[in-house]
Amino acid sequence: MFIDKVRIHVKGGDGGAGCMSFRREAHVPKGGPDGGDGGHGGNVVLSADSSISSLIDYRFKHHFKAKRGTHGKGSRMHGAKGDDLVLRVPVGTVVREYFEETGETGEIIADLVRDGQTITVARGGMGGRGNTHFVTSTRRAPAFAELGEPAEEHWVELEMKLMADAALVGMPSAGKSSLIARISAARPKIADYPFTTLVPNLGVAMTDDYSFVVADVPGLIEGAHEGRGLGHEFLRHIERTALIVHIVDLTGDWEGRDPLDDYEVITKELALYAQELAVRPRIIVANKIDVPGTEEACERLAERVRADSIAAAGGNEFADSPIDPKLYRISALTGEGIEQLKAAIATKVHALREAARIEQESKQEFDQVWEHAQEARDKKFEVVQLERGVFRVVGPRVERMVVQTDWENEEAIAFLQHRLKRFGVESALEAAGAKDGDEIRIVGRAFTFESANTSRDEFQELDL
Repeated sequence: MFIDKVRIHVKGGDGGAGCMSFRREAHVPKGGPDGGDGGHGGNVVLSADSSISSLIDYRFKHHFKAKRGTHGKGSRMHGAKGDDLVLRVPVGTVVREYFEETGETGEIIADLVRDGQTITVARGGMGGRGNTHFVTSTRRAPAFAELGEPAEEHWVELEMKLMADAALVGMPSAGKSSLIARISAARPKIADYPFTTLVPNLGVAMTDDYSFVVADVPGLIEGAHEGRGLGHEFLRHIERTALIVHIVDLTGDWEGRDPLDDYEVITKELALYAQELAVRPRIIVANKIDVPGTEEACERLAERVRADSIAAAGGNEFADSPIDPKLYRISALTGEGIEQLKAAIATKVHALREAARIEQESKQEFDQVWEHAQEARDKKFEVVQLERGVFRVVGPRVERMVVQTDWENEEAIAFLQHRLKRFGVESALEAAGAKDGDEIRIVGRAFTFESANTSRDEFQELDL
């Protein structure tokens, strides 16, 4: 079964807790702290795999969780790291944030366009530090350690877009499936009724010099950009292709349509779905020239293609145009004109892919951009005044500090106050108008605010 869009919930492994321990051995009366660190939780990683052709593995199972890290122990024994969970997806998968509450998608996390390319979609929590990390000149025997950091968890949307060099588009029964069967080893279902093809088919075509991947996209009709027919379900698969091969049925099929009208409908639908498709390199193919009485329609179509090519080049017939001025005349049934068309597609695809490769080499990797943006977002926090005398601090890093604190340990709470002050939270609260005695809320905890001028060194926690 062909599945090309799913939504899954991913959660990394929680970090293990650090250990609060002191060395206790014979003849070592002052061994000092020796608590080990907790292990980091595993990540949830998406990996593009060229051997997978759909997202069917995620049709029924929607929740995925990596292994958690184990807790640290005494004698500086660190906990084991949780194993990563690697989810394989097809090459050409776009990964987006998804908000289940609103049913809306967010920004793109990654676009996996190469075999083996990976992206971490849910990071495991950091392991808590053992008490050996908190020794200072004035704190020789820290009696606290950090708890493990909670892992990231959220929903993501996976959308597969076929990675083909050329896409065959056209009205239903234009002969797309017959053509892909002629030029490649693909064997799609072929019949004399509309919408025989219900899922895209991929085939590899070869010429003497080059090979290319071609996709047979299910037939489009007027209004496809609005979802009519198979509309949005498969128009997305055209977006990645370097070349559009537009197949026109010269016979008008059993409805007796005008081939020029069919040509205009498909051209219009591509442009309405995505403006960049209007200027995508294109080859126009007239199919079924073996049928008697199609000569006049073929000549009219050839004139129209040439005129559109000149118009797309800004009115200069000698300038490069995204539309090939030549109309390729074939019969997918008899094979007439097929080799010439294959050679034209292969040559054009090779030139386009080479130009794209050169352009890509000059750009920074998308996943690296995401990593940097995610790290910067992680450090940000915001102070929001909920009402008079009540403030909330919101931010991933600040919230993790609070969650990792052992609230049964007064030393750990005092250390949290010191960390938040160094992180700039106290200054931000003062700038927002917080005064001594105001209530400060972070995650599920509430505190009374005490500025730097206050003599006390620790928070006074309130019950929510």
